[in-house]
Amino acid sequence: MRARRKAVDGQIMAFMDIGTNAVRMLLARINSNHTYTILSKQREAVRLGEGEFLGQELQPEPMHRAVLVCSKFAEMAKSYGVKEVVAVATSASREAANRDRLLRRLKKEANIDVRIISGKEEARLIYMGVASGLNLGDKRAVFIDIGGGSTEIIVGDAHKYHFLDSLKLGAIRLTTMFLADKSKTVSNTKYDLLQRHIRNTAAPLIHRLKKYQTQLAIGSSGTIVNLFEVAMNMSQKNAATGNRNILTYSQLKASIKMLCSLPLEQRRMVKGINPDRADIIIGGAAILDTLMCDLGISEIRISDRGLREGLLVDYLSRKASTSVGQLSFRERTVLQLGKSCGFDETHAMNVTKIAMELFDIGLRLKLHNLGTWERELLEYAAILHDIGMFLSFDGHQAHSAYFISNADLLGFDKKELAIIAAIAEFHRKQLPRKKNSNYALLDEDSRAIVRILCIFLRIAESLDRSRTGVVRHVKLHRNRKKDFELEVIAKKDCQLELWSVKNHVKAFKKVFGHEFVVNLSVEKSATGKRKS
Repeated sequence: MRARRKAVDGQIMAFMDIGTNAVRMLLARINSNHTYTILSKQREAVRLGEGEFLGQELQPEPMHRAVLVCSKFAEMAKSYGVKEVVAVATSASREAANRDRLLRRLKKEANIDVRIISGKEEARLIYMGVASGLNLGDKRAVFIDIGGGSTEIIVGDAHKYHFLDSLKLGAIRLTTMFLADKSKTVSNTKYDLLQRHIRNTAAPLIHRLKKYQTQLAIGSSGTIVNLFEVAMNMSQKNAATGNRNILTYSQLKASIKMLCSLPLEQRRMVKGINPDRADIIIGGAAILDTLMCDLGISEIRISDRGLREGLLVDYLSRKASTSVGQLSFRERTVLQLGKSCGFDETHAMNVTKIAMELFDIGLRLKLHNLGTWERELLEYAAILHDIGMFLSFDGHQAHSAYFISNADLLGFDKKELAIIAAIAEFHRKQLPRKKNSNYALLDEDSRAIVRILCIFLRIAESLDRSRTGVVRHVKLHRNRKKDFELEVIAKKDCQLELWSVKNHVKAFKKVFGHEFVVNLSVEKSATGKRKS
């Protein structure tokens, strides 16, 4: 299976990351508009770098495990109809003197062509994979990805990276060098020695990084995700805040202290730990500990995305046409979800246009003080508000919320998806109430956002009740009673829309403290302009 074939609509592709610790594969259907649908994600620990870093040669048994797993993954990809595999190998392979032997075996036994990438290219792809799953807004972040053989550091924002580097520091590498007897506890002296090596290796990079002003830190890779899971399981209080996907430095330190105090067999039984990672977790934890300390990072946001997602995003960005390229990944994936559910695109866009007008007018009139981020979430909720009709009209708002919450939407974090889903869920019938389980799971600020934005969506939906696009624009004015007049500008008389929108007067007052009255303005025609 060779890369560089021309993509066709519905083509299924495989993206494979042959790492120092594990082989990962992502199967995705590539759509003509350069969005995708995830079909499967696979991971298998192979420890390719085991025993390598002292002699700079891949050992026979780890190499055999890697080839065997890659062969199985390739067979799985073939069963899906995959004709194109994009495969890369990282730290263990790029440093091995016998890497060509591995590549030949992969070609012969797994029928895949593997590209060995540099540390900086690995960092670039990790950035693409992780950043595409976040909404960074105007913030700049430092990204940290701790692998088995190397650690990649990136500084970037929502649009591009500003700094890339790769350190020869990894969980397997450091375990091999400093923790050869993995069965024992790790003393303070041993851990200090480990940190001293990390600090000496990372010192030039730390110095360069300090000239970049960053507002947040993002951590990816199995090591960091597993450390987060351990920390969240250490106490009920931490577990209750686990949905924030934030690991604080104090939580990390407490987790490391506990892990170091346990011999390997007890470490494997720690709640939240991956038993297969227990023997190398302290080496990886020491890297994160040192970097957070020296960079002054008090908390790090956790992402489950990484290199294999970066391969997919990079592929899409290379294939995107100029017209499609004008859409962000977020916009593309929202539209793809809508189309996958057979949504009424014309109706969705009419509702979205009206909802955006209401949001903007409401901001000018100081009905709310929400910003561009919340406006964007309203836009996506408006586009997707009816996708639940794919399943059933009855209760379709709840079905829409379910689809949004569980779809693999590119470029969104869990909080954003929860807010978008809630806005869509309450676009009709009842207003948000805490007895609704999904709404109750939101934090207080997110609930306030949903209450405001769902009103704009409810009104906009009613103003295209007939699905004919009869309403062209809306205006909102304050009247003498300090309430509001909603002026509906339409192509013709639209009694269904006027009757429907009046049902939201009470909800509007409950959220904003004011009522509104509705007036119709019919656009000029051959008979002239008339008002009612």
